[in-house]
Amino acid sequence: MRGPIRVTTPLDGDAVRRLRVGDRVLISGVVYTARDAAHRRLFDLIQAGKPLPIDLSGQIIYYTGPTPARPGQIVGSAGPTTAGRMDDYTPALLEAGLKGMIGKGMRSREVLEAIRRHVAVYFAALGGAGALLARHIKEAEVVAYEDLGPEAIMRLVVEDFPAMVANDCRGADLYRDAAREYRERHWGPIG
Repeated sequence: MRGPIRVTTPLDGDAVRRLRVGDRVLISGVVYTARDAAHRRLFDLIQAGKPLPIDLSGQIIYYTGPTPARPGQIVGSAGPTTAGRMDDYTPALLEAGLKGMIGKGMRSREVLEAIRRHVAVYFAALGGAGALLARHIKEAEVVAYEDLGPEAIMRLVVEDFPAMVANDCRGADLYRDAAREYRERHWGPIG
């Protein structure tokens, strides 16, 4: 396992191709937040052929809805939410230029195929560590769907945001491969 690898947004195909499953990364630059409701709105705009409120080209979406900031903070806790909840919308967003996603948990077969097809990457962030992850957010502003409250789309500027490559553009899957390795190491060949 290499790392940590410094990644700066926006991403391009060459940067994505250098990343491998299991790589530890430190992400710096602009990252957008979006959760279920925002994804649905973006998806509906794409389906209708209408312009999006943000340019997805080369961007990373972080599946989070930060809690309100206390005095002196940029944002409150900003932990990842389960990525699978966005799977129905993700292939369309990747086709629209999205290059990376940050969340937690496995992705569907359709998303894994779209990641390969569009040369993208899925990063896993540590669940339960939202207060620590928020320390890497240096700026935050709502840029779309303010009516969604904490699920509005925010433009974050992050510095050395820690994550791990869970799915790379070659089709490798950290969740599947790690589970298989664990089973083989601790249980031997099954079936």
